[in-house]
Amino acid sequence: MNDKKGVLDNGPFFHGTKAELKIGDLLEPQHLSNYQDKKSNYIYFTATLDAAKWGAELATSKSKERIYIVEPLGDFENDPNLTDKRFPGNPTRSYRSKSPLKIIAELRSWERHSDEDINHMLTSLKKLREQGKAVIYD
Repeated sequence: MNDKKGVLDNGPFFHGTKAELKIGDLLEPQHLSNYQDKKSNYIYFTATLDAAKWGAELATSKSKERIYIVEPLGDFENDPNLTDKRFPGNPTRSYRSKSPLKIIAELRSWERHSDEDINHMLTSLKKLREQGKAVIYD
């Protein structure tokens, strides 16, 4: 958890998505996930642009990819889906919270991963889903 004494990360923080939002909007848990057909108990975000790009690029919607700069409005924790399972030590600086994130800006210009890299990642995720291994612990 983060608190004044032991802040996990000072940011800046990003949220990659395909949702069209406005400055001042709140991203909150209990909405449909960008990646699974279910409501999410957490809102996910990162302090690295690379992870935010993946979030935008892999979201299931056909809408425009967007990256928002966000401010956590409550406590947050390391995202166990990445830190415990795939990247020990949290090099992706990925977090989740049950408190809202406030959108403070939109990053208008950023370079996408290559189509080849995105297609490779989508293929890998499809295989994991088929094997029942694409589980998000939420």
